[in-house]
Amino acid sequence: MEFKKIQFKNADSQKIYENYLKQIQSAIKKLNQEDQNDILMEMNSHIYESMSKNEDENDELKNLINTLDKIGIPNDVLKPLVAEKKLNQATKTFNPIHIFEALILNFSYGIIYFIFFILYLFLFSFVVLIFAKLFYPNNVGFFYKKGEIFQYGGFIENEKLQNYEILGNWFIPVTILLAILFYFLITLLLKLKKSMRKKKNVV
Repeated sequence: MEFKKIQFKNADSQKIYENYLKQIQSAIKKLNQEDQNDILMEMNSHIYESMSKNEDENDELKNLINTLDKIGIPNDVLKPLVAEKKLNQATKTFNPIHIFEALILNFSYGIIYFIFFILYLFLFSFVVLIFAKLFYPNNVGFFYKKGEIFQYGGFIENEKLQNYEILGNWFIPVTILLAILFYFLITLLLKLKKSMRKKKNVV
């Protein structure tokens, strides 16, 4: 469905309306185009309906100002909706950029989102380990000796301990697989959390 702007008779009304639309667009710019269009049309419809219900039909400018005051500042009014839609986008696409944006937007809705943010940052340690293995192949790996040593990653300088590195050249591909596995696992948990929050809001 195509978005159509409301046309006002009063030039000042049109200017205020256009400025309000820009505020809406600024508030929803982090969303995908489809979600942006949906919100823009919904807000525009709300303005149109509120204007049509206003008793003072002879003062268009006054009606519009009253209507926009009732709706509120777009950045404040739309913040919860933008946070929810961004979270939906993130859990559907598994895109790391969308995920970080969604978590930041949802910080104010519970410490659990901050915990998820830390978990995703933890995944960065896998990248560090991969590069560390490339530059310090003898000091980074999976060191294991039953009952004595269990260390994944860390720098081992003791030559005797280096004998217990069991992955060798497989350390990098295994680390990549672990990073991918944890990434999808954490994202699925985030998706579950989103579903629980949605059910809670419905109840």
